[in-house]
Amino acid sequence: MSEPLFALRDLSVAYGKIEAVRRVSLEIGVGRIVTVVGANGAGKTTLLNAAMGILPAQGEIRFQGRPVGGLSIERRVAGGIALVAEKRELFTTLSVEDNLRLGAYTRPRGERVADALEEVYALFPRLKERRRQMSGTMSGGERQMLAMGRALMARPKLLMLDEPSLGLAPRIVKEILRLVSDLRRTGVGILLVEQNARAALRIADYGYVMETGAVTLQGPAETLARDPRVIESYLGFSDRAA
Repeated sequence: MSEPLFALRDLSVAYGKIEAVRRVSLEIGVGRIVTVVGANGAGKTTLLNAAMGILPAQGEIRFQGRPVGGLSIERRVAGGIALVAEKRELFTTLSVEDNLRLGAYTRPRGERVADALEEVYALFPRLKERRRQMSGTMSGGERQMLAMGRALMARPKLLMLDEPSLGLAPRIVKEILRLVSDLRRTGVGILLVEQNARAALRIADYGYVMETGAVTLQGPAETLARDPRVIESYLGFSDRAA
């Protein structure tokens, strides 16, 4: 069996004496979308921050077959891991294109940033239309596209997304998650953290359900979407007849 692109083994994270994540294991293959769903406070964002090196953690983190738990955030980014945080963290006084160019700072010297820009613009045509617009004046959906585009400027092999649908209208959520699904064709592995379980399971290949810091269910996304426990807790009773 081939080594997964990314894997967490028995990952635990504590805030003092409070254990926020307990012995979580998951893995992602190349070009696969894996989602972690759960209620607010389940530990999903903590899990991502630990995987990125923002928070200290116990357990093993492997990327492309190598342990990366001891690497700095900068080295993880340079190695091909990118995180789009929940708050998006854009430079609001800079233009769309300047924000995108900043995403290429880890690229080796001599590589054409213009080529990466065109790749991102092909994925997100709206960003090209607004490339000279200040990012602080964009809509929520456009800011989410920009945050994702900026992460892709480094040409990551693994893209981690923290609540990309947060605060967006249902129509925009559908568009953002369609774009996430389209990224699968580029070969990027995606770890998608979402409270919107219905939308996340619709596009994911595999899913994990987190409750109070631990994984309580896992399986193919289609299977989880039909699981009565998931339906009752996250999808609503109306999905029983779907």
